[in-house]
Amino acid sequence: MFPIRDHNPSERTPLITYALIAANVLVFLYQYSLGSDTQAEARFLYHWALFPAAVTDGGPYAGLFSHMFLHAGLMHMAGNMLFLWIFGDNLEDQLGHLGFLIFYLACGLAAAFGQILPDPHSTIPMVGASGAIAGVMGGYLLLFPRARVDILVIFIVFVRVFSVPAFLMLGFWFALQIFSGLGTPTGGGGVAYWAHAGGFAAGIVLTLPAWSRRGARNWWRANQGLPPHPETTYAPSTIPLIRRRK
Repeated sequence: MFPIRDHNPSERTPLITYALIAANVLVFLYQYSLGSDTQAEARFLYHWALFPAAVTDGGPYAGLFSHMFLHAGLMHMAGNMLFLWIFGDNLEDQLGHLGFLIFYLACGLAAAFGQILPDPHSTIPMVGASGAIAGVMGGYLLLFPRARVDILVIFIVFVRVFSVPAFLMLGFWFALQIFSGLGTPTGGGGVAYWAHAGGFAAGIVLTLPAWSRRGARNWWRANQGLPPHPETTYAPSTIPLIRRRK
């Protein structure tokens, strides 16, 4: 189950979202160019991945930021960029270009510490933009809890597109990170669940000022939790669309 689009158009060109996607793709292509040279790849990760032990032992600290632009494989990168594409333009629309860039990097930094704190002496490298993007998802949830998101569900031969409110999809995703993190032994597993949870929580907190300036709960009431502009309509899909019943 994963989102394929939302119905929330942005009102300005999301330049920073485009730039972040381009940067991630370019870095991944460089990683891919290393090919089968495992030593070169190891050196690359040593300098730019996030090692919790390096941070807690006094540096280097570059990985706190550079890890947001590294990925473990094509599907890892593509999945993260899909989430950033869907949710990033709307946060950039509300926060402005510079504000969104600062917000994104701050969420990524919070995600890094979310992963460091449970196992501060871990020597397992962490890579991926998902912590920062989780922050974008948290901010989106706060501002547009009832914006419609189309999710593609694939279960063996069952393939359907469901249209659900953002709070349902994003709330489920966040709960999954918490339960998965609690169920994974410290230092184990291949997914940084606590980085996701930390980034998501930071995204909500960092979006609170923008939400308050718009009227906080009155913003929700005025728009019924929906975006304050007409939603996007799409041409009918060949995959059956099932709307959530109210």
